[in-house]
Amino acid sequence: MGLRTPAEYLESLKDGRTVYYRGERVDDVTTHPVISKAAKHACVDYEMAEEPEFKDLTIIDDEEEPYARYFKVPRSNDDLLKRSQLIEASTARGKTLVPLVKEIGSDALFGLMRISRAVDQARETSYRARVDEFYRHCRDNDLTMSVAQTDVKGDRSAGPGGQPHPDYYLRIVDRRPDGIVVRGAKTHTSCTTNVNEVIVLPTRAMSEADADYAVAFAVPPDTPGLKLVASPYGGWSKNSFENPLSADRKMMETTTIFDDVFVPNERVFLAGEHEFAAPLALGFVEYHRFTAVSYKLPLVDALVGAGQLMADMNGITRAGHIREKLVWLVSYAETVRALIEMAAARGAPDEEGIYAPDAMTTNIAKYHFAHHYHEALQHVQDISGGSLVTAPGLEDFESADTGDLLRHYLGGREGVDGEARIRAMNMVSDLTTGDFGGYHAVLAIHAEGSLEAEKLMIARAYDGRRTLNYAKQLAGIE
Repeated sequence: MGLRTPAEYLESLKDGRTVYYRGERVDDVTTHPVISKAAKHACVDYEMAEEPEFKDLTIIDDEEEPYARYFKVPRSNDDLLKRSQLIEASTARGKTLVPLVKEIGSDALFGLMRISRAVDQARETSYRARVDEFYRHCRDNDLTMSVAQTDVKGDRSAGPGGQPHPDYYLRIVDRRPDGIVVRGAKTHTSCTTNVNEVIVLPTRAMSEADADYAVAFAVPPDTPGLKLVASPYGGWSKNSFENPLSADRKMMETTTIFDDVFVPNERVFLAGEHEFAAPLALGFVEYHRFTAVSYKLPLVDALVGAGQLMADMNGITRAGHIREKLVWLVSYAETVRALIEMAAARGAPDEEGIYAPDAMTTNIAKYHFAHHYHEALQHVQDISGGSLVTAPGLEDFESADTGDLLRHYLGGREGVDGEARIRAMNMVSDLTTGDFGGYHAVLAIHAEGSLEAEKLMIARAYDGRRTLNYAKQLAGIE
């Protein structure tokens, strides 16, 4: 098919997939009042590919047919850097919300490429050929993908085989000559209502006893037995005055249920090779945390800009403590940016030349962003003021009785009337206090791995022998 238009992407979602929203079956995700907003938001990636100013960033044109850069297998540090720049640009266009319909899926494809080769070598399987064929299918048809990785887990202190019932982790329940049957559920599955393919990966290390849980595969969303239960969070009605960011931007999250889903052999990428469950989970995360920090860059830029805007409108830019907060915000944002650029520069290839970003630097970047995010919100809210949650609504400014009074009394420094100041306040409120801001805040802590997971990866990736030996040298110890 080659590159698709936004309209072709939306049309591809009308396939009868089983989606539920607040207990009701959704007939068409492109017309549903809430889910359609997520589908239209995801058009960002297709819109940018059609615009000349983004062509070099969005499209690879070095083969028979051009394809989206998201599918460019990284073969250099520059490939990693341009991938980061594309993700940043698409998120900025999405008003700080990443489209994530090609980013996360291609992260999974790259991880599968690297690990499936190792499985084939150790187990004499043919997974890599299947992964390559699926990759070409997604690339050549310009498809969108989600990744279902996080199992519902049940008792977090127990592994897959030690749960109150065996389906708290997704597992193989039947093996047939032509494929496998899987049962279970994945949670926190982003964008699944509005993609063309669902890629399933293991979430943790598995023992030999847990071999049936060591499974990876891909299926279309309309596969029989696949049920998507969409989260209603943030789905209430909004307007562009009170919610200038989230009124037309949405990402859907689902609990993704596999109710005895059949997966044909050509779509199976791991099926019981338990020793490769952890490497595959980490192989995906190596790329996806790099993606995550890349799409955080417009968010931290927005926080810096929000602090500057409100300080100016409130007439407090010359106050010492305000300058201190603004410098802190700048330092925070630019440290995150510098770290992710360094992660690309430090990236290294595997045996066949596929580059991955530097794991240690990527995890330091993600940890720095997440660890300080709520402090950044505190500074922006402190600069802005209490009207973030007490300002009048759109109808009050439109009213003949109150509109002019509010524009008069709620102004800021000279030249800033009440409506302009409250519009700015509403943007900051949407970004930091409402459901959209809450979504960002929870994702900062939990998405792409917890703070503890990032610390573990930093410790694992850092080679302390160099610094230990240097300390011994300084101490005069042999």
